[in-house]
Amino acid sequence: KESLQDYILFPLRFVLKTPGSKREGLIQAVMEALTYVLENTCVQSWDSLRDLFSELCLCLCSPKDPGKPATTSEELKLAVLRCLDTLMHSAYGDIVFKLYEPSMLPGLGAAVSLLLALAEHEKARGVQTASLKCLLSLFQQCDCVEEHIEPGRDERYLLGRTLATFLPGISRALSLVISGDVRQGHTVTVKAMRVWYKAVGLVMADEQLQKTDNDVAAGDLGPVEKLVVKRSPSWCKTTSQRLALVLQKIISCTSAHPHWRVRLELVSLSHFLLSQCSQSVGECVGPLLEALVGAVNDEEPEVKHRCSAALDEVAQMGQTNGRQDFTDILSENLHSLRTLMSSTDLRPDLHQIPSQRKYFLYFTDDKIFSALRKICRMLGYYGNLYLLVDRFMELYRESSVYRKQAALVLNEVIVGAAGIGVEMDTSRIDCSGTNQSRTNQEDLKSSVMSIIEEYISLSNWHLPTVSEALEGKLESTTSLVSNSPERNCLQLLPASKTPTLHQLNGNIWQICIQLEGIGGFALALGTNFHLLLMTTLYPVLEKAGDESLLVSQAAFSAMCDICKACDYSSPKELVIKNSDYLLNDISLNLARPSIHPHAPRVLAVMFTHSDASLLPLVADVVQDVLTALDLSYDQRAPQFCSVLHSLMKALVRWFPATMGRQKTPSKETQNKECVNLRQFLLDYKKQKELAEGIKVEEEDPNDLGVLPLNREGLKSKLHVHLQVLDILELCVCVLCEREDELLPMVHRCWPALLHRLTNDDPLAVPRAFKVRSCPSNQICEHVITRWQTGITAAANSSASISPLYSECVFAVEADLDRVIDACLLYLSCRQPIKLQEACLSVFRSLMDLDCDLCWFSLNELCCPVTYQPPPPHLLPVTLTGSDKNQFTDNILTLLQESDAPQEEDAT
Repeated sequence: KESLQDYILFPLRFVLKTPGSKREGLIQAVMEALTYVLENTCVQSWDSLRDLFSELCLCLCSPKDPGKPATTSEELKLAVLRCLDTLMHSAYGDIVFKLYEPSMLPGLGAAVSLLLALAEHEKARGVQTASLKCLLSLFQQCDCVEEHIEPGRDERYLLGRTLATFLPGISRALSLVISGDVRQGHTVTVKAMRVWYKAVGLVMADEQLQKTDNDVAAGDLGPVEKLVVKRSPSWCKTTSQRLALVLQKIISCTSAHPHWRVRLELVSLSHFLLSQCSQSVGECVGPLLEALVGAVNDEEPEVKHRCSAALDEVAQMGQTNGRQDFTDILSENLHSLRTLMSSTDLRPDLHQIPSQRKYFLYFTDDKIFSALRKICRMLGYYGNLYLLVDRFMELYRESSVYRKQAALVLNEVIVGAAGIGVEMDTSRIDCSGTNQSRTNQEDLKSSVMSIIEEYISLSNWHLPTVSEALEGKLESTTSLVSNSPERNCLQLLPASKTPTLHQLNGNIWQICIQLEGIGGFALALGTNFHLLLMTTLYPVLEKAGDESLLVSQAAFSAMCDICKACDYSSPKELVIKNSDYLLNDISLNLARPSIHPHAPRVLAVMFTHSDASLLPLVADVVQDVLTALDLSYDQRAPQFCSVLHSLMKALVRWFPATMGRQKTPSKETQNKECVNLRQFLLDYKKQKELAEGIKVEEEDPNDLGVLPLNREGLKSKLHVHLQVLDILELCVCVLCEREDELLPMVHRCWPALLHRLTNDDPLAVPRAFKVRSCPSNQICEHVITRWQTGITAAANSSASISPLYSECVFAVEADLDRVIDACLLYLSCRQPIKLQEACLSVFRSLMDLDCDLCWFSLNELCCPVTYQPPPPHLLPVTLTGSDKNQFTDNILTLLQESDAPQEEDAT
């Protein structure tokens, strides 16, 4: 048989050995023929195996760079890989293990490198899978249906000693494949995981590492001796530490994989390594056990069943072998909580914001989280509350790595201590049906107070949740509080350092968990939480106005829990009934904006969740806001303007009867309802104009809020301008039926509004037009020239400012020709569609004012037809417009619309 096999293979191998380039189709045909022969015969000669192995590897590598795969077609690569896999299956056992002798390390290493490179860099999924299957065959770990050689103890030792040389490269390449794009498919990921843990199991097997690799003669190998790895105890310890890092990466990428077969392979990986090499990879035991425990309640029944069986077997193995008991290992990990804490990674999901669902690193099933909550509540109900709170508060303070997780456990422990959500023991329920917890109300209240105090401390409460927070709002907070007693625990980032997205997400979740905890504490204490309202309500309202939607919703949920616990019917009643000390805190904190930068935010939330009964109480505080705005305009104007904007929106909501339904009110009504409002608006206008740098007595545009030259200043100034214009519009809405108060204030505001209409950023002009309240001719006299110049100059770059001029559509009666001249440019087909539509709308309005002027102006630009007078002795009407240009389509549309009404009138 052997001679016949060599006779048949000779011409095929001759084709491969012939020098020169060959067609890929020819080589692919040769590979298919070789595969067929090898499938039906056995390779019994070491020389034939070695030569064929080398020739097939040469077909895979690049001729110019043998260390890299060749850039051949996918079909040819698959054919070569199938042939190589078949060769490993057809070799006799007494010769195949000669591949793993130390003298073969260079050739074997080249083959392993080629196969790993194909698995890592190849885009074709079939080639990746085939190369990984070849690696399994090469390691004598193939799991296909064909018959395989079963390595004995000595053969396994030989394999492990040889693969130890390649273990670093194998771990690096396969970890990249496993953590690669999920679009590569679950088959590739599963195969890569299997190759990795089979190789690790061979190299780090406990039975192999009980003896030292000293059986290789140093003088027999020559230069190859440098490639041989001796698995000494120090090498094993170092390798175990490095493998633990790779394992953490693999588990993080596969424990929550969307395909169940990947999660199933993770169970197999954990089971295999715990069974084969738990002593030699001691650093990996904890993560492997966590991976198994995390898969106990997997949604896929097969994964759950395999995981339970693996845990039972590992536990039994530990008992029978005299090793440390499996339950002791779990107890140690759970007691220290370090391993458990490091496995938790809370990640916000924008699609789940309303429900605030929490995501964890090592499990995805909500049943696991539900079971964890039950355990924590049972601990709080039956355990020593002071001991639990002290331990988890210690973890909370120790490091930010544990802070969110420790807070999550603390929240559930406190709720459980109150008997909420705990499965009751009938022996602890008295005859009245009351739950008899081991924790009395005084102990519970004391624990809650200490936790809340830690939660709302500066270092754990005033955390940035949006990227702009550090650039302005918290800049002075860090520098000032750094000298406070809490400077050692303060975690605000320096103003010069922009927080990363990961840090912002972590801050958001920490604050949300702490807010959930406050809500749970309120429910746990019930009406006794009244005593803590003065401490907690202000911080909760502070977060209710946070820029992050997730944080603000968590704060509102906490407000609802507080209402339920303290017998308030709604958040509005909660705010109104406690408005006295809230306003007192706001007034005090407005004077210290560096330490308490969010006092305006609390006031804005109060306006949102209250009614008109709050108005008499806020007059002094609003005056404080105006004073603070005047003193710190450059730094804090946006925040204060937000408060005033919330106030004006609240006034519009509280006094809907004033919107066009009541006549001039009586003196008595004015004294009751409008004196404070009128005085506030007068003071507000005065303070706002002063803050904007406006001298009302002099209508000098140079003093009316000139924008800074730097870009950031321009942005912030423009933002303030837009907020102020919104506030002015709401002021006009509130006082629209009280002309005696409105008109004087309008005239005082007119110089500043005129500046916004003429000399401001183009984005502020549309907003200024919305709040104009003076006659049209006055607008035209002062504004049209500036507007015409700006809109004409912007025609060449209108694509970038289409939102502006699509909003800036208005009709005027004076200087109509100037308006038409400015708008004609936007009828060009080269303008954006939105601008063309806006311009058509403008001309339709202008035609209502002067149809003849519009008709003449349009024809002067484009005259599509010749107008012949009926009397023959009159000359034709000659207009300057051409018959077809870039304006033709839109002008034709307008002319047809203008002619249609005339034809209807004629009929």
